[in-house]
Amino acid sequence: MTFKVSVSSLRTPPALLVPRVCAPALLPARTMFIQTQETPNPNSLKFLPGRTVLEEGSTLDFPTVATAQHSPLAKLLFRIPGVKSVFLAPNFITVTKIDDEVEWKVIKPEIFATMMDFFTSGLPVVHQAAYDAADGRQDGAESGDEDEVVAMIRELLDTRIRPTVQEDGGDIVFMGFEDGVVRLKMQGSCTSCPSSVVTLKNGVQNMLQFYVPEVVSVEQVMDEADEVIEDEFKKFEKKINDDKSKSEVK
Repeated sequence: MTFKVSVSSLRTPPALLVPRVCAPALLPARTMFIQTQETPNPNSLKFLPGRTVLEEGSTLDFPTVATAQHSPLAKLLFRIPGVKSVFLAPNFITVTKIDDEVEWKVIKPEIFATMMDFFTSGLPVVHQAAYDAADGRQDGAESGDEDEVVAMIRELLDTRIRPTVQEDGGDIVFMGFEDGVVRLKMQGSCTSCPSSVVTLKNGVQNMLQFYVPEVVSVEQVMDEADEVIEDEFKKFEKKINDDKSKSEVK
């Protein structure tokens, strides 16, 4: 398969986030082109298939293969060795690999082939149950009698912050506000991005405090699934390091 590469002009990212260097690549196959774009997270890459992925305004995060049961596309991507998580947005897909040991040049061809075969198959990217599950996880952050402060925080997130974060292949989800602390969950490329803490403190927190004096700080929260994932990867890395040490001793 022959890939044609072209570099397009990119707009300067807003001051909210750490600047990024992007290198789009157009990859022809049959009748579709898949464009790739780098993110601030070296282990995450955006794939733009040039067609609708999700309905406008929606995002879905699949941190594990178990969470992808209602997304035929995500399940197929998880079959590729080295894929850690999948994030879907209206016009792009962010794939995050396990670590630096997994090279993009090795897994990108499989990702391209999987996406091209999928989009030409006519299968749905997700089933309605995927949206229902995501809505269920947000129930704790919803409030029928939401006060003015929370409403303003949500509006700032939706209009000033999330669009910028989504440009970098991720998302920020509001999880609650209590005692001056805004609780946010990072998704997609932001989940394990080295600059995510800087983004939260220097970008999101500063903006929220400027417009909403009641905000004291911003904290990143992890749900139970995220914690399990981190624990499993730490065990996996420890096992690899132990095996390497044993091999060196021999």
